[in-house]
Amino acid sequence: MKHLATLVTALSLLWALSPTLAQPLPLRIATFAADATPPLGSALCNGTVKPAREIVTPLSASGIVILGAGDPIVLCALDWVGIANESHDTFRFTLAKAAGTSPDRVSVHTLHQHDAPGSDFATERLLATHGLPGLYSNPDFDREVITNIAQALRASLPSARSVTHIGLGSATVHNVASNRRILGPLGTVILQRQSAGGKKPAARDAPEGTVDPLVRLIAFWNGDQPVAALTYYATHPQSYYGQGSVNWDFVGMAREIRAKALPDVSHIHFNGAGGNVAAGKYNDGSHDNRPVLAQRLADGMKLAWDTQKKQPLSASDVDWQVQPVAMPVRDTLVETDLLAKLTDTSQKQPDRIRAARDLTFLRRTRAGHQIPLSCLHLGSARVLHMPGELFVEYQIAAQQMRPDQFVALAAYGDYGPGYIGTAIAYTQGGYETGIVSRVSPAVEKVLLTAMRTLLASDP
Repeated sequence: MKHLATLVTALSLLWALSPTLAQPLPLRIATFAADATPPLGSALCNGTVKPAREIVTPLSASGIVILGAGDPIVLCALDWVGIANESHDTFRFTLAKAAGTSPDRVSVHTLHQHDAPGSDFATERLLATHGLPGLYSNPDFDREVITNIAQALRASLPSARSVTHIGLGSATVHNVASNRRILGPLGTVILQRQSAGGKKPAARDAPEGTVDPLVRLIAFWNGDQPVAALTYYATHPQSYYGQGSVNWDFVGMAREIRAKALPDVSHIHFNGAGGNVAAGKYNDGSHDNRPVLAQRLADGMKLAWDTQKKQPLSASDVDWQVQPVAMPVRDTLVETDLLAKLTDTSQKQPDRIRAARDLTFLRRTRAGHQIPLSCLHLGSARVLHMPGELFVEYQIAAQQMRPDQFVALAAYGDYGPGYIGTAIAYTQGGYETGIVSRVSPAVEKVLLTAMRTLLASDP
């Protein structure tokens, strides 16, 4: 009886304490930023343009760490053209260690500016063995940036701020995005409208085409105090580029306009599925047009901020889902052919670099590597994190899958696959799917299936 009485007392005490013990951890976010500006002489745009000769604006890496909803969740965006394959893995593993989480809870993206560096340690190593070191990237600088971002992340954790609400907003961005692929009556690409396509009357006068005109915003609030804002907009971010002038282009300018308007709020911008979208209809490549495009995007960001609707957010409203996928390799990538081109010193340097990039992705994928897709749940919001230069149709499809939810998408994660078109796009020709994409038309089914799985689940 004495033991029974002791047990009853202990159970009674545990029952009395259980409401306290059951309280969830408070939801908090930490924000971090680090410089990502390359030294002069560094390769830009994967070695396809002139190397860095001047710094027009600094490049940055910024992000957030979500704390209190299981293991920390890390989102990071860089003013770089792309981070591929082994480099993307290294970024994620290093930031995960700094945050005290697992790599599959870290998502790293670039904004894809072309007057900016790219990184892939495996491709750089392959090029170096064939007498082409440092022409694709600056690996020593890349590792320095990774270290600096990790240090900034780690230092931000003690000052993480409580989050009680999120605000969700969206607004139309006028006269910025236009589809790059103009189709003719036979359903094939008859005009490739690039970033400065407005120089040509035919490109300027052609319809805007398929785009997602909305910039989407997710703001984190602590009561009535805003803490951070994430924005998402799908377009190639170039106005003009290629002369070695390092800069963050019009998307960085728009982000800076908003940061000056709200100096106490951390602004992190992500590029959506802009693989086949650019400012070509509305951009003639003139230097004067860059701030015009920036202001148009900033105006959309401001309207999304001003019209946002707040909702309470607790740790139980936050979830993170991951779906690894094996990317189907295009059958035009043949290892013997790529190796022959890489080793042929009579080939043009950009073609040899392209062969090395193709070969790296081919070998990595055939070795069984999978790319993790992920989805962040924040109350009624869903954010998909996707690889490569994704066509905008995937972003539109994601929103159609969950019309009851606020759905944003960040592309330009693992840059290894390059352009990722829809199945029909591979029959239409054009630069993206007719020439340089590294994945096959089967990619559409692979990605849509994974996206449905990620968006179907709820916390």
